[in-house]
Amino acid sequence: MRFTVTDLLMKKKEKQKITMLTAYDYPFAHLVDEAGIDMILVGDSLSMVVQGNETTLPVTMDDMLYHTKIVVKSTKRAMVVADMPFMSYQVSIEEAVRNAGRLIKEAGAHAVKLEGGREILSHVKAITEAEIPVIGHLGLTPQAFLRMGGYRLQGKTEEQAKRIIEDALRLQDKGAVAIVLEVIPSELAKEITESLEIPTIGIGAGVHCDGQVLVIHDLLGLFEKFTPKFVKKYANLREDVLKAIIKYKEEVEKGEFPDKEHSF
Repeated sequence: MRFTVTDLLMKKKEKQKITMLTAYDYPFAHLVDEAGIDMILVGDSLSMVVQGNETTLPVTMDDMLYHTKIVVKSTKRAMVVADMPFMSYQVSIEEAVRNAGRLIKEAGAHAVKLEGGREILSHVKAITEAEIPVIGHLGLTPQAFLRMGGYRLQGKTEEQAKRIIEDALRLQDKGAVAIVLEVIPSELAKEITESLEIPTIGIGAGVHCDGQVLVIHDLLGLFEKFTPKFVKKYANLREDVLKAIIKYKEEVEKGEFPDKEHSF
């Protein structure tokens, strides 16, 4: 049985932690699903960890449709959430609804995620009214990288904190079923979580959120460019993979592979 919006809201009500990870392809999505993770985010973070870009901005709707379709096909239990990429919803409400609908209808996603607060409330309302579950995203919003001047802690000042709290309540009012809180002070995340009836999912927002999300390449130690403070590496697969490839190279060059065991 798929994890649904009803299950999501029930976990909040029963104070059970929600688990979420990113995945972008068959092998990782299949493993995440097999492990029993509640939600899989097909994040626009694929721009960095899959495509090698410096920011999330270059990702297109075609990219998101392609990767989301693979993840949905590779899973049986997890609720698959697709990121709406930069400029897929900002231009107009009509375009936002159309693109959200494509992620549901063409790729099979079970919900979409949008970054921003008061500036996208009408978009969230319209998408929700089109019967598409919406997850909000506040705090550090990577698509606003240029305006924010980099990846920095948000909600540090009283004014910033107040704005984030207000935006969270407004997103809930417009129909959002959950909100991702990224890189904000733990106490602010606690206040928001306690103020909302819908779940909060933290990434760099402390222990008080209703759930947590990480980029799987960070968790597995596969992304070498930078490691944010909030990332815990549960493995260091990059080293293991590199050693295996080097070993293969050496054996081929020495004529040791393939041997009799691996020949017909």
